[in-house]
Amino acid sequence: MNFAELVAASAEVGSTRSRKAKTETLASVLQRLEPDEIEPAVAWLAGELRQGRIGTGWRTLMGAEGVPASEPTLTVAAVEAVFEELAGLSGAGSVLRRRELLDGLFALATADERAFVIRLLTGDLRQGALLGVMTEAVAAAAGLPIEPVRRAYMLSGVLPTTAAAALRGGLAELAEFRLEVGRAVQPMLASPAESLADALAELGGDVSVEFKLDGARIQVHRNGDEVRIFTRSLREITSTVPELVSLVRSLPCSSVVLDGETLALTDAGRPRPFQETMSRFGADEGDSILLPYFFDCLHLDGKDLLDEPLEVRLEALKVAAPDNRIPSVQRPSPEEAAGQLDAAMSGGHEGVMVKALDGPYAAGRRGKSWQKVKPVHTIDLVVLGAEWGYGRRTGYLSNLHLGARDPNGGEPIMVGKTFKGMTDKLLAWQTEEFPKYERSRDDHTVYLRPEIVVEIELDGVQTSRRYPGGVALRFARVLRYRPDKDAGQADTIDTLRALLVR
Repeated sequence: MNFAELVAASAEVGSTRSRKAKTETLASVLQRLEPDEIEPAVAWLAGELRQGRIGTGWRTLMGAEGVPASEPTLTVAAVEAVFEELAGLSGAGSVLRRRELLDGLFALATADERAFVIRLLTGDLRQGALLGVMTEAVAAAAGLPIEPVRRAYMLSGVLPTTAAAALRGGLAELAEFRLEVGRAVQPMLASPAESLADALAELGGDVSVEFKLDGARIQVHRNGDEVRIFTRSLREITSTVPELVSLVRSLPCSSVVLDGETLALTDAGRPRPFQETMSRFGADEGDSILLPYFFDCLHLDGKDLLDEPLEVRLEALKVAAPDNRIPSVQRPSPEEAAGQLDAAMSGGHEGVMVKALDGPYAAGRRGKSWQKVKPVHTIDLVVLGAEWGYGRRTGYLSNLHLGARDPNGGEPIMVGKTFKGMTDKLLAWQTEEFPKYERSRDDHTVYLRPEIVVEIELDGVQTSRRYPGGVALRFARVLRYRPDKDAGQADTIDTLRALLVR
Protein backbone atom coordinates (compact mmCIF):
# COMPACT_ATOMS: atom_id res chain seq x y z
CA MET A 1 0.00 0.00 0.00
CA ASN A 2 1.14 3.53 -0.67
CA PHE A 3 2.01 5.32 2.55
CA ALA A 4 -0.05 8.29 1.35
CA GLU A 5 -3.26 6.23 1.54
CA LEU A 6 -2.65 5.47 5.18
CA VAL A 7 -1.81 9.12 5.94
CA ALA A 8 -5.02 10.24 4.24
CA ALA A 9 -7.03 7.73 6.26
CA SER A 10 -5.49 9.02 9.48
CA ALA A 11 -6.47 12.57 8.57
CA GLU A 12 -10.00 11.45 7.75
CA VAL A 13 -10.29 9.66 11.11
CA GLY A 14 -9.06 12.76 12.91
CA SER A 15 -11.56 15.01 11.17
CA THR A 16 -14.70 13.33 12.51
CA ARG A 17 -16.10 12.48 15.93
CA SER A 18 -18.36 9.78 14.55
CA ARG A 19 -17.23 6.41 15.88
CA LYS A 20 -19.01 4.69 13.00
CA ALA A 21 -17.25 6.83 10.40
CA LYS A 22 -13.86 6.25 12.03
CA THR A 23 -14.44 2.50 12.11
CA GLU A 24 -15.52 2.38 8.46
CA THR A 25 -12.49 4.39 7.31
CA LEU A 26 -10.06 2.24 9.26
CA ALA A 27 -11.68 -1.02 8.15
CA SER A 28 -11.42 0.06 4.52
CA VAL A 29 -7.69 0.66 4.90
CA LEU A 30 -7.10 -2.64 6.72
CA GLN A 31 -8.81 -4.61 3.98
CA ARG A 32 -6.38 -3.23 1.36
CA LEU A 33 -3.17 -3.99 3.25
CA GLU A 34 -0.72 -6.71 2.27
CA PRO A 35 -0.12 -9.30 5.04
CA ASP A 36 3.29 -7.86 6.02
CA GLU A 37 1.84 -4.34 6.19
CA ILE A 38 -0.90 -5.07 8.72
CA GLU A 39 1.09 -4.85 11.95
CA PRO A 40 2.93 -1.57 11.25
CA ALA A 41 -0.17 0.07 9.76
CA VAL A 42 -2.38 -0.85 12.71
CA ALA A 43 0.24 0.44 15.14
CA TRP A 44 0.64 3.74 13.28
CA LEU A 45 -3.08 4.36 12.92
CA ALA A 46 -3.37 3.84 16.68
CA GLY A 47 -0.63 6.45 17.15
CA GLU A 48 2.16 4.06 18.13
CA LEU A 49 5.36 2.51 16.83
CA ARG A 50 5.90 -1.24 16.98
CA GLN A 51 9.53 -0.54 17.92
CA GLY A 52 8.69 1.78 20.83
CA ARG A 53 11.00 4.76 21.29
CA ILE A 54 13.66 4.93 18.57
CA GLY A 55 15.75 7.94 19.60
CA THR A 56 14.15 10.58 17.38
CA GLY A 57 13.06 13.62 19.38
CA TRP A 58 11.81 17.02 18.23
CA ARG A 59 15.30 18.48 17.84
CA THR A 60 16.43 15.63 15.59
CA LEU A 61 13.31 15.77 13.44
CA MET A 62 13.24 19.54 13.08
CA GLY A 63 16.77 19.37 11.70
CA ALA A 64 15.72 17.19 8.77
CA GLU A 65 16.71 18.78 5.48
CA GLY A 66 15.21 18.91 2.03
CA VAL A 67 12.08 20.06 0.27
CA PRO A 68 9.04 17.74 0.54
CA ALA A 69 8.35 15.54 -2.47
CA SER A 70 5.65 16.74 -4.85
CA GLU A 71 4.25 13.26 -5.53
CA PRO A 72 3.83 10.30 -3.13
CA THR A 73 6.13 7.33 -3.80
CA LEU A 74 6.68 5.86 -0.33
CA THR A 75 5.13 2.53 0.64
CA VAL A 76 4.14 1.27 4.08
CA ALA A 77 6.89 -1.37 3.85
CA ALA A 78 9.57 1.20 2.97
CA VAL A 79 8.68 3.44 5.92
CA GLU A 80 8.63 0.48 8.32
CA ALA A 81 12.08 -0.57 7.09
CA VAL A 82 13.44 2.87 8.04
CA PHE A 83 11.84 2.64 11.49
CA GLU A 84 13.33 -0.83 11.99
CA GLU A 85 16.83 0.41 11.19
CA LEU A 86 16.41 3.49 13.39
CA ALA A 87 15.36 1.29 16.30
CA GLY A 88 18.49 -0.84 15.95
CA LEU A 89 21.00 2.01 15.92
CA SER A 90 23.42 2.44 18.81
CA GLY A 91 27.04 3.21 19.49
CA ALA A 92 29.60 5.05 17.38
CA GLY A 93 28.24 6.53 14.20
CA SER A 94 24.60 6.07 15.19
CA VAL A 95 23.86 9.82 15.32
CA LEU A 96 25.13 10.33 11.78
CA ARG A 97 23.30 7.26 10.45
CA ARG A 98 20.06 8.40 12.13
CA ARG A 99 20.41 11.77 10.42
CA GLU A 100 21.02 10.07 7.05
CA LEU A 101 17.97 7.81 7.41
CA LEU A 102 15.65 10.67 8.36
CA ASP A 103 16.95 12.94 5.59
CA GLY A 104 16.44 10.13 3.09
CA LEU A 105 12.92 9.39 4.32
CA PHE A 106 11.89 13.04 4.35
CA ALA A 107 13.32 13.63 0.86
CA LEU A 108 10.84 11.04 -0.46
CA ALA A 109 7.90 12.18 1.69
CA THR A 110 5.24 14.66 0.69
CA ALA A 111 4.38 17.47 3.10
CA ASP A 112 1.45 15.48 4.52
CA GLU A 113 3.55 12.32 4.86
CA ARG A 114 6.35 14.24 6.57
CA ALA A 115 3.91 15.80 9.04
CA PHE A 116 2.46 12.37 9.83
CA VAL A 117 5.92 10.88 10.46
CA ILE A 118 6.92 13.76 12.73
CA ARG A 119 3.73 13.46 14.79
CA LEU A 120 4.13 9.69 14.98
CA LEU A 121 7.77 9.78 16.08
CA THR A 122 7.20 12.50 18.68
CA GLY A 123 4.09 10.90 20.17
CA ASP A 124 1.74 13.61 18.92
CA LEU A 125 -0.40 10.97 17.18
CA ARG A 126 -0.70 9.02 20.41
CA GLN A 127 -4.43 8.51 20.92
CA GLY A 128 -4.79 5.58 23.26
CA ALA A 129 -8.57 5.90 23.02
CA LEU A 130 -8.27 5.01 19.34
CA LEU A 131 -7.35 1.45 20.30
CA GLY A 132 -11.00 0.69 21.05
CA VAL A 133 -12.09 2.03 17.67
CA MET A 134 -9.25 0.17 15.97
CA THR A 135 -10.33 -3.09 17.59
CA GLU A 136 -13.80 -2.60 16.13
CA ALA A 137 -12.27 -1.77 12.74
CA VAL A 138 -10.22 -4.98 12.79
CA ALA A 139 -13.36 -7.00 13.43
CA ALA A 140 -15.22 -5.19 10.65
CA ALA A 141 -12.38 -5.60 8.16
CA ALA A 142 -12.13 -9.31 8.91
CA GLY A 143 -15.90 -9.78 8.90
CA LEU A 144 -15.84 -11.12 12.46
CA PRO A 145 -17.82 -10.53 15.67
CA ILE A 146 -16.12 -8.05 17.99
CA GLU A 147 -15.85 -10.26 21.08
CA PRO A 148 -13.35 -12.83 19.69
CA VAL A 149 -11.13 -9.95 18.55
CA ARG A 150 -11.33 -8.25 21.96
CA ARG A 151 -10.52 -11.48 23.74
CA ALA A 152 -7.53 -12.21 21.51
CA TYR A 153 -6.27 -8.66 22.08
CA MET A 154 -6.65 -9.11 25.84
CA LEU A 155 -4.57 -12.29 25.71
CA SER A 156 -1.91 -11.09 23.26
CA GLY A 157 -1.56 -7.63 24.77
CA VAL A 158 -0.59 -6.36 21.30
CA LEU A 159 -3.29 -5.09 18.93
CA PRO A 160 -1.18 -5.24 15.71
CA THR A 161 -0.48 -8.93 16.36
CA THR A 162 -4.18 -9.54 16.98
CA ALA A 163 -5.12 -7.67 13.81
CA ALA A 164 -2.75 -9.71 11.67
CA ALA A 165 -4.21 -12.94 13.06
CA ALA A 166 -7.81 -11.80 12.50
CA LEU A 167 -7.24 -10.66 8.93
CA ARG A 168 -5.07 -13.63 8.04
CA GLY A 169 -6.81 -16.55 9.70
CA GLY A 170 -10.14 -15.36 11.09
CA LEU A 171 -11.76 -17.04 14.07
CA ALA A 172 -9.56 -20.14 13.82
CA GLU A 173 -6.35 -18.17 14.27
CA LEU A 174 -7.81 -15.89 16.93
CA ALA A 175 -8.83 -18.98 18.90
CA GLU A 176 -5.17 -19.97 19.12
CA PHE A 177 -4.46 -17.12 21.52
CA ARG A 178 -4.27 -18.45 25.05
CA LEU A 179 -3.23 -17.03 28.36
CA GLU A 180 0.53 -17.52 28.40
CA VAL A 181 2.33 -17.33 31.71
CA GLY A 182 5.00 -14.68 31.25
CA ARG A 183 3.06 -12.61 28.69
CA ALA A 184 1.06 -9.69 30.09
CA VAL A 185 -2.73 -9.65 29.74
CA GLN A 186 -4.75 -6.49 29.16
CA PRO A 187 -6.18 -5.60 32.61
CA MET A 188 -9.81 -5.50 33.65
CA LEU A 189 -10.89 -2.05 34.86
CA ALA A 190 -13.59 -0.68 37.15
CA SER A 191 -16.31 1.87 36.53
CA PRO A 192 -16.97 4.63 39.09
CA ALA A 193 -20.09 4.32 41.26
CA GLU A 194 -22.00 7.25 42.67
CA SER A 195 -22.11 5.61 46.10
CA LEU A 196 -21.81 2.29 47.88
CA ALA A 197 -25.58 2.00 47.99
CA ASP A 198 -25.81 2.52 44.21
CA ALA A 199 -23.18 -0.15 43.53
CA LEU A 200 -24.90 -2.67 45.80
CA ALA A 201 -28.28 -1.89 44.27
CA GLU A 202 -26.99 -2.46 40.74
CA LEU A 203 -24.93 -5.60 41.41
CA GLY A 204 -27.14 -7.21 44.05
CA GLY A 205 -26.04 -9.24 47.05
CA ASP A 206 -23.66 -11.69 45.32
CA VAL A 207 -20.66 -9.38 45.48
CA SER A 208 -17.21 -9.06 46.96
CA VAL A 209 -16.40 -5.74 48.68
CA GLU A 210 -12.66 -5.17 48.96
CA PHE A 211 -10.33 -2.35 49.94
CA LYS A 212 -9.33 -0.02 47.10
CA LEU A 213 -5.68 0.59 47.89
CA ASP A 214 -3.83 3.78 47.01
CA GLY A 215 -1.14 1.84 45.20
CA ALA A 216 0.10 1.02 41.71
CA ARG A 217 -1.49 -1.76 39.65
CA ILE A 218 0.72 -4.78 39.01
CA GLN A 219 0.31 -8.05 37.15
CA VAL A 220 2.53 -10.89 38.35
CA HIS A 221 3.54 -13.95 36.32
CA ARG A 222 5.47 -16.88 37.72
CA ASN A 223 6.53 -20.11 36.02
CA GLY A 224 8.80 -22.10 38.31
CA ASP A 225 11.53 -19.72 39.42
CA GLU A 226 10.98 -17.36 36.51
CA VAL A 227 9.03 -14.25 37.58
CA ARG A 228 7.89 -11.31 35.47
CA ILE A 229 6.06 -8.25 36.79
CA PHE A 230 4.16 -5.71 34.68
CA THR A 231 2.46 -2.36 35.26
CA ARG A 232 -1.08 -1.37 34.30
CA SER A 233 0.21 -0.32 30.86
CA LEU A 234 1.99 -3.72 30.46
CA ARG A 235 5.46 -2.24 30.91
CA GLU A 236 7.78 -4.77 32.52
CA ILE A 237 9.36 -3.64 35.81
CA THR A 238 10.78 -6.96 37.05
CA SER A 239 14.35 -5.69 37.43
CA THR A 240 13.31 -2.68 39.55
CA VAL A 241 11.28 -4.54 42.19
CA PRO A 242 13.49 -7.36 43.56
CA GLU A 243 11.51 -7.57 46.81
CA LEU A 244 8.35 -8.40 44.86
CA VAL A 245 10.16 -10.99 42.76
CA SER A 246 11.49 -12.67 45.89
CA LEU A 247 8.07 -12.77 47.52
CA VAL A 248 6.37 -14.18 44.42
CA ARG A 249 8.97 -16.96 44.22
CA SER A 250 8.04 -17.94 47.77
CA LEU A 251 4.32 -18.40 47.06
CA PRO A 252 2.97 -21.96 47.55
CA CYS A 253 2.49 -22.75 43.85
CA SER A 254 4.55 -23.51 40.75
CA SER A 255 2.84 -21.33 38.13
CA VAL A 256 0.52 -18.40 38.67
CA VAL A 257 -0.78 -15.15 37.17
CA LEU A 258 -1.99 -12.63 39.75
CA ASP A 259 -3.59 -9.20 39.48
CA GLY A 260 -3.13 -6.71 42.29
CA GLU A 261 -1.61 -3.56 43.68
CA THR A 262 1.71 -2.72 45.23
CA LEU A 263 2.46 0.08 47.65
CA ALA A 264 4.94 1.24 50.22
CA LEU A 265 3.86 1.51 53.86
CA THR A 266 4.98 3.71 56.72
CA ASP A 267 6.29 2.16 59.94
CA ALA A 268 2.75 2.55 61.27
CA GLY A 269 1.41 0.42 58.43
CA ARG A 270 -0.32 3.22 56.53
CA PRO A 271 0.18 3.85 52.78
CA ARG A 272 3.00 6.13 51.79
CA PRO A 273 2.26 8.77 49.12
CA PHE A 274 1.43 7.31 45.71
CA GLN A 275 4.34 9.12 44.03
CA GLU A 276 6.74 7.35 46.41
CA THR A 277 5.44 3.99 45.24
CA MET A 278 5.68 5.02 41.58
CA SER A 279 9.25 6.28 41.98
CA ARG A 280 10.38 2.69 42.55
CA PHE A 281 9.23 1.68 39.07
CA GLY A 282 11.87 3.81 37.43
CA ALA A 283 14.89 2.93 39.55
CA ASP A 284 16.81 -0.18 40.47
CA GLU A 285 16.91 0.81 44.10
CA GLY A 286 14.82 2.93 46.40
CA ASP A 287 14.31 3.80 50.02
CA SER A 288 10.84 2.25 50.20
CA ILE A 289 10.06 -1.46 50.33
CA LEU A 290 7.10 -2.39 48.17
CA LEU A 291 4.51 -4.89 49.32
CA PRO A 292 2.05 -6.70 47.01
CA TYR A 293 -1.66 -7.11 47.66
CA PHE A 294 -3.55 -9.31 45.20
CA PHE A 295 -7.25 -9.26 44.31
CA ASP A 296 -7.48 -11.74 41.43
CA CYS A 297 -5.97 -14.99 40.16
CA LEU A 298 -6.02 -15.60 36.40
CA HIS A 299 -4.01 -18.83 36.31
CA LEU A 300 -2.91 -21.36 38.88
CA ASP A 301 -0.70 -24.42 38.42
CA GLY A 302 -1.59 -25.15 34.83
CA LYS A 303 -5.24 -24.09 34.89
CA ASP A 304 -6.47 -20.89 33.22
CA LEU A 305 -9.17 -19.09 35.21
CA LEU A 306 -10.10 -16.10 33.02
CA ASP A 307 -13.52 -17.51 32.16
CA GLU A 308 -14.29 -18.73 35.66
CA PRO A 309 -16.53 -16.54 37.84
CA LEU A 310 -14.81 -14.24 40.28
CA GLU A 311 -15.89 -16.44 43.18
CA VAL A 312 -13.83 -19.33 41.78
CA ARG A 313 -10.86 -17.06 41.08
CA LEU A 314 -10.94 -15.79 44.67
CA GLU A 315 -10.81 -19.36 45.96
CA ALA A 316 -7.73 -19.91 43.80
CA LEU A 317 -6.24 -16.71 45.19
CA LYS A 318 -6.57 -18.10 48.72
CA VAL A 319 -4.44 -21.05 47.64
CA ALA A 320 -1.87 -19.09 45.63
CA ALA A 321 -1.26 -16.08 47.89
CA PRO A 322 -2.95 -16.68 51.25
CA ASP A 323 -1.00 -13.97 53.08
CA ASN A 324 -1.07 -11.28 50.39
CA ARG A 325 -4.75 -10.82 49.58
CA ILE A 326 -6.48 -7.47 49.65
CA PRO A 327 -8.98 -7.41 52.56
CA SER A 328 -12.45 -8.31 51.30
CA VAL A 329 -15.84 -9.57 52.42
CA GLN A 330 -18.22 -11.63 50.30
CA ARG A 331 -22.00 -11.33 50.19
CA PRO A 332 -22.02 -8.67 52.92
CA SER A 333 -25.15 -7.09 54.33
CA PRO A 334 -25.45 -3.35 53.61
CA GLU A 335 -24.19 -2.70 57.14
CA GLU A 336 -21.18 -5.00 56.66
CA ALA A 337 -20.39 -3.36 53.33
CA ALA A 338 -20.50 0.07 54.96
CA GLY A 339 -18.22 -1.21 57.70
CA GLN A 340 -15.76 -2.39 55.03
CA LEU A 341 -15.74 1.09 53.48
CA ASP A 342 -15.17 2.69 56.89
CA ALA A 343 -12.31 0.30 57.61
CA ALA A 344 -10.68 1.07 54.27
CA MET A 345 -10.88 4.81 54.83
CA SER A 346 -9.63 4.51 58.41
CA GLY A 347 -6.60 2.62 57.09
CA GLY A 348 -5.69 5.47 54.75
CA HIS A 349 -6.98 3.82 51.56
CA GLU A 350 -9.10 5.28 48.75
CA GLY A 351 -12.36 3.43 49.27
CA VAL A 352 -13.69 0.04 48.18
CA MET A 353 -14.30 -2.02 45.06
CA VAL A 354 -17.62 -3.79 44.64
CA LYS A 355 -17.38 -6.79 42.29
CA ALA A 356 -19.96 -9.24 40.99
CA LEU A 357 -19.00 -12.75 42.12
CA ASP A 358 -20.36 -14.34 38.95
CA GLY A 359 -18.35 -12.18 36.52
CA PRO A 360 -15.49 -13.46 34.31
CA TYR A 361 -12.28 -11.50 33.77
CA ALA A 362 -12.58 -9.20 30.75
CA ALA A 363 -10.16 -6.46 29.72
CA GLY A 364 -11.25 -2.84 29.90
CA ARG A 365 -14.38 -1.27 31.38
CA ARG A 366 -17.01 -3.17 29.41
CA GLY A 367 -20.01 -3.65 31.65
CA LYS A 368 -20.11 -2.67 35.30
CA SER A 369 -19.27 -5.88 37.12
CA TRP A 370 -16.43 -4.02 38.88
CA GLN A 371 -17.33 -0.67 40.48
CA LYS A 372 -15.13 1.63 42.54
CA VAL A 373 -16.57 3.60 45.43
CA LYS A 374 -14.79 6.65 46.84
CA PRO A 375 -16.14 9.18 49.36
CA VAL A 376 -15.20 12.02 47.01
CA HIS A 377 -15.26 12.19 43.23
CA THR A 378 -11.87 11.70 41.61
CA ILE A 379 -11.27 11.44 37.90
CA ASP A 380 -8.23 10.95 35.67
CA LEU A 381 -7.93 13.65 33.01
CA VAL A 382 -5.41 14.60 30.33
CA VAL A 383 -3.37 17.80 30.66
CA LEU A 384 -3.89 19.80 27.47
CA GLY A 385 -1.94 22.88 28.47
CA ALA A 386 -0.86 25.15 31.30
CA GLU A 387 -0.99 28.92 31.73
CA TRP A 388 1.86 30.98 33.15
CA GLY A 389 1.12 32.05 36.70
CA TYR A 390 1.13 35.53 38.20
CA GLY A 391 1.73 36.97 41.65
CA ARG A 392 3.66 34.46 43.75
CA ARG A 393 3.36 32.00 40.85
CA THR A 394 5.07 34.27 38.32
CA GLY A 395 7.54 32.22 36.29
CA TYR A 396 5.73 28.93 36.92
CA LEU A 397 3.34 26.99 34.72
CA SER A 398 0.21 26.94 36.85
CA ASN A 399 -3.39 26.88 35.64
CA LEU A 400 -4.03 23.52 33.96
CA HIS A 401 -6.24 22.94 30.91
CA LEU A 402 -7.94 19.58 31.42
CA GLY A 403 -9.47 17.19 28.93
CA ALA A 404 -11.55 14.01 29.14
CA ARG A 405 -10.95 11.11 26.74
CA ASP A 406 -13.15 10.93 23.68
CA PRO A 407 -14.47 7.32 23.63
CA ASN A 408 -14.70 7.59 19.84
CA GLY A 409 -10.98 8.09 19.43
CA GLY A 410 -10.80 11.83 18.87
CA GLU A 411 -8.65 14.37 20.64
CA PRO A 412 -9.35 14.80 24.38
CA ILE A 413 -12.33 17.08 25.05
CA MET A 414 -11.66 20.08 27.26
CA VAL A 415 -13.79 20.16 30.42
CA GLY A 416 -12.21 22.83 32.58
CA LYS A 417 -9.20 24.44 34.21
CA THR A 418 -7.72 24.42 37.68
CA PHE A 419 -4.84 25.98 39.59
CA LYS A 420 -5.82 24.48 42.96
CA GLY A 421 -4.05 21.80 44.96
CA MET A 422 -0.54 22.60 43.72
CA THR A 423 2.40 22.80 46.10
CA ASP A 424 5.52 24.83 45.29
CA LYS A 425 7.28 21.55 44.54
CA LEU A 426 4.58 20.51 42.09
CA LEU A 427 4.65 23.92 40.36
CA ALA A 428 8.39 23.61 39.89
CA TRP A 429 7.98 20.08 38.49
CA GLN A 430 5.29 21.20 36.03
CA THR A 431 7.39 24.11 34.81
CA GLU A 432 10.35 21.82 34.13
CA GLU A 433 8.41 18.83 32.75
CA PHE A 434 5.64 20.32 30.61
CA PRO A 435 7.87 21.87 27.89
CA LYS A 436 9.04 18.34 27.05
CA TYR A 437 5.50 17.69 25.79
CA GLU A 438 5.02 21.09 24.13
CA ARG A 439 2.83 21.21 21.03
CA SER A 440 2.71 25.03 20.71
CA ARG A 441 2.55 28.15 22.86
CA ASP A 442 1.38 31.74 22.96
CA ASP A 443 2.07 34.59 25.37
CA HIS A 444 -0.04 33.06 28.13
CA THR A 445 -0.18 29.27 27.64
CA VAL A 446 1.98 26.27 26.77
CA TYR A 447 -0.16 23.70 24.90
CA LEU A 448 0.83 20.06 25.36
CA ARG A 449 0.62 16.83 23.46
CA PRO A 450 -2.10 14.76 25.19
CA GLU A 451 0.10 12.37 27.15
CA ILE A 452 0.20 13.47 30.80
CA VAL A 453 -2.57 12.14 33.05
CA VAL A 454 -3.51 13.88 36.29
CA GLU A 455 -5.91 12.74 39.01
CA ILE A 456 -8.39 15.48 39.85
CA GLU A 457 -10.65 15.73 42.87
CA LEU A 458 -13.91 17.57 42.24
CA ASP A 459 -17.18 18.37 43.92
CA GLY A 460 -19.12 17.41 40.81
CA VAL A 461 -19.86 18.63 37.30
CA GLN A 462 -22.31 21.00 35.70
CA THR A 463 -23.69 21.57 32.22
CA SER A 464 -21.65 24.01 30.16
CA ARG A 465 -22.01 25.93 26.91
CA ARG A 466 -18.40 27.00 27.10
CA TYR A 467 -16.78 23.61 26.67
CA PRO A 468 -17.37 21.35 23.65
CA GLY A 469 -18.40 18.32 25.70
CA GLY A 470 -21.30 20.21 27.29
CA VAL A 471 -19.98 19.58 30.79
CA ALA A 472 -17.60 21.42 33.13
CA LEU A 473 -15.81 20.57 36.37
CA ARG A 474 -16.92 22.07 39.68
CA PHE A 475 -14.22 23.04 42.22
CA ALA A 476 -11.54 20.88 40.64
CA ARG A 477 -8.19 20.44 42.40
CA VAL A 478 -5.05 18.45 41.65
CA LEU A 479 -4.47 15.34 43.73
CA ARG A 480 -1.48 13.82 41.92
CA TYR A 481 -0.06 12.93 38.54
CA ARG A 482 -0.47 9.38 37.24
CA PRO A 483 2.76 8.21 35.53
CA ASP A 484 1.28 4.69 35.59
CA LYS A 485 -1.38 5.73 33.07
CA ASP A 486 -1.33 7.04 29.52
CA ALA A 487 -3.97 9.15 27.81
CA GLY A 488 -5.80 6.07 26.63
CA GLN A 489 -6.50 5.16 30.26
CA ALA A 490 -7.93 8.53 31.27
CA ASP A 491 -11.63 8.79 32.05
CA THR A 492 -14.02 9.55 29.22
CA ILE A 493 -16.38 12.43 28.65
CA ASP A 494 -19.21 9.93 29.15
CA THR A 495 -17.97 9.23 32.68
CA LEU A 496 -18.14 12.94 33.47
CA ARG A 497 -21.57 13.33 31.90
CA ALA A 498 -22.80 10.48 34.10
CA LEU A 499 -22.02 12.65 37.16
CA LEU A 500 -24.50 15.32 36.12
CA VAL A 501 -27.37 15.61 38.59
CA ARG A 502 -30.46 14.21 36.89
